[in-house]
Amino acid sequence: MFPARRRLTFLSVVWILAVSCEARGPPSVSRPVENRQTAKLGHTVRLPCPVEGDPPPLVLWVKDGRNVNPGWSRYRVLRKSLRIKEVELEDAGVYICRVTNGFGSLALNFTLIVIDDAAVVQSKPPLDTAVVEGLTQKDPTGEPWVKPRFSQPMKMRRRVLEQPVGSSVRLKCLANGNPEPVISWWKDQTPLALPQKNRGAQWTLTLKNLQPQDSARYTCLVSNAAGHINATYRVDVIERTNSKPILTGTHPVNTTVEFGGTASFQCKVHSDVKPVIQWLKRVDPGTEGRYNSTLEVGGQHYVVLPTGDVWSRPDGSYLNKLAIVKARDEDAGMYICLGANTMGYSVRSAYLTVLSDPKEEKDVISRHISSGLPWPMIIGIPAAALLIVGTIVLWLCHSRRRHGPLPPRTSTFRDHHIPDKDASTPNTISTDLTCQRLVGTGSKIYTKVYTDVHTHTHSHAHVEGKVHQHFHYKC
Repeated sequence: MFPARRRLTFLSVVWILAVSCEARGPPSVSRPVENRQTAKLGHTVRLPCPVEGDPPPLVLWVKDGRNVNPGWSRYRVLRKSLRIKEVELEDAGVYICRVTNGFGSLALNFTLIVIDDAAVVQSKPPLDTAVVEGLTQKDPTGEPWVKPRFSQPMKMRRRVLEQPVGSSVRLKCLANGNPEPVISWWKDQTPLALPQKNRGAQWTLTLKNLQPQDSARYTCLVSNAAGHINATYRVDVIERTNSKPILTGTHPVNTTVEFGGTASFQCKVHSDVKPVIQWLKRVDPGTEGRYNSTLEVGGQHYVVLPTGDVWSRPDGSYLNKLAIVKARDEDAGMYICLGANTMGYSVRSAYLTVLSDPKEEKDVISRHISSGLPWPMIIGIPAAALLIVGTIVLWLCHSRRRHGPLPPRTSTFRDHHIPDKDASTPNTISTDLTCQRLVGTGSKIYTKVYTDVHTHTHSHAHVEGKVHQHFHYKC
């Protein structure tokens, strides 16, 4: 009976361990996903990452080799997806969902394509047949034809431009291909007659002294024998503002971050036109030499920080965020958000506190201990002091024992005559020593007092024949 019970217990434990090991494992994809994702300009898109695991895995999203961090305001990392709000053309690219736990890791790759419906429907001007006629012949060198492509897409990120009356704007469409492509510019499907300049100037459309009637969609058409591409800019010309920007809400707010963590400040600006939002950091006195250049305002030095894109909100405000990644001690201090337009500027400040590095605290403690006295001295000095004190105490005790107690001294008072009525008056002596009572015999008093070495006794005799005796004892 007993061995059978032990065998059953053993089998139960083995089964539990087997189930536990079977449940835990590396992350896995719960359902198939499409690697090619599309999104419409201005809409919201979710890139799925349906991964499960035990223990639950950690998820990291990467876009074009850069980690998606909290400073990207329109990006939100969810449990099984990445959400991007108000998709813009620059959101297109290669995304990687990296998942890992204690048993393994995996990665899912996505290609996001952003579609601009307005550019497809409204900004598709007809091909200029005169331009294309000269491109129908094959390349005589025998090299393969290459469809045009934009060579500097980062300079074309801003496709919606708000400009005040009287200002200027430059629209770029640099491209290359084989054969060498040609470019033409269109305004709301109407070709623009540009002045004959050098060929390099044709890749940039410059609009000066803007007026309200210049508000339109401007399209560049780049084509060669292998194909054609186009890009559309929207230019909105508005009347000059009569007020400077206003910083709305409570941001930026004071923030505390752990050493090595990520902190972010946010600045929301209301302005009639798109403002310039810039972040500054106050430089502590004496540390100006750490920076290449600083600004001096009101006796204070500031350093200009790299600033990301300014996002427009539906309520007419503009938002910008500043992210401090891997915060260190030197990142602590006062940060200023500056919003400016043609009429002025507004500022608001906030403080960043970076908690101390736990590793440095341990190093300081260890250095403090190591920089002190050696361990033999730390132990030896108190021991020597105790030995000296003990020797002195023993010597004092030995000296007192050798000399013995001091003999008592006897003080005898002279006889004094005291009247009978006064002799009957009791004399009480209050001391801390044990004293004998005074015994009166006839008209004389014999007083014998045994005291220590420091006893002092004196008497005062008065003319009337009375005797006053005072005893002072000092031990």
